[in-house]
Amino acid sequence: MELKVVQVEKPESVNLILGQSHFIKTVEDIHEALVTSVPGIQFGLAFCESSGPALVRWSGTNDEMVALAKKNAMAISAGHCFIIFLQNAFPVNVLNSIKMVPEVCRIYCATANPLQVIIAETDEGRGIMGVIDGAGTKGIEDDEQIAERKSLLRRFGYKL
Repeated sequence: MELKVVQVEKPESVNLILGQSHFIKTVEDIHEALVTSVPGIQFGLAFCESSGPALVRWSGTNDEMVALAKKNAMAISAGHCFIIFLQNAFPVNVLNSIKMVPEVCRIYCATANPLQVIIAETDEGRGIMGVIDGAGTKGIEDDEQIAERKSLLRRFGYKL
């Protein structure tokens, strides 16, 4: 077995969701879950098929996000994984809908951080072992930082 690190390439402000599924129907079902969760959502989705022609299957509503999804799916190239790039929406707006898609087995991460995907490669193929999602922890929040966090969530409308 050989371990590899794949750096996900994306603009700093773009959010993504990386997950695992099990069937070619994933592309259409995730597409439907996204567009019914957030009206006008802009996204790109790519799915790595792991049998037959083993193609990157894709869909989306934004050409730039679709191009990012296809490029990164090819770089990861691990069986049955999917990657979604979001514009004008956040993962928190769509994660539950994606988790409810019958083919979805796992969500590895949802982030706007720099992301590395740890891949194991064997004679059978490639699989995602895990992810490195942003920087290591630098400390513990204090009372002022707690107040800032709570204020931010209320400003964004996530809390009352």
